[in-house]
Amino acid sequence: MSSIDLLASKARIGILRELSRRDMYVRQLMDTVGMDGTTAKHHLDTLESAGVVSTYEEGRRRYYRLDKEIVFQVSPAPNRRFVLQFRDPS
Repeated sequence: MSSIDLLASKARIGILRELSRRDMYVRQLMDTVGMDGTTAKHHLDTLESAGVVSTYEEGRRRYYRLDKEIVFQVSPAPNRRFVLQFRDPS
């Protein structure tokens, strides 16, 4: 899946926005982003497969955390740029 395809989903953008604020477990994401468990898990699996998020467990809960910094930049003339970059945080 390309980077553009990965970010083409409103649901995945919502998940990324929430994970940029703090680590969360599935139920928290479901409630915050407004989706059912199956949909949330599908999008989280997609993001995890792409290496953008990872998981860890605390007790019986599996938390998701954002692992990559995502930079999206679009500029008009004269510089005309379109950049979508995933990078490890410094």
